Amino acid sequence: MDPNFSMAFAIGIGALGPALAIGYMAAHAMSAIGRNPEAAPKIQTAMILAIAFAEAIAIYALVVALIIKFG
Repeated sequence: MDPNFSMAFAIGIGALGPALAIGYMAAHAMSAIGRNPEAAPKIQTAMILAIAFAEAIAIYALVVALIIKFG
């Protein structure tokens, strides 16, 4: 199998999951803030932390793609 295809596939699939997760988290956080505006600081803090963890998965996918490319 072509290493460039493998690299593109790894980063493509690895970025798709976190992108969907971040969109899902943001949509539900905005919905929760709309229902209870007083809880906005707690919701935003939890949302930002969860987004950082989801983004770390995309960074791992980038590392795997680079290992495929140069390894």
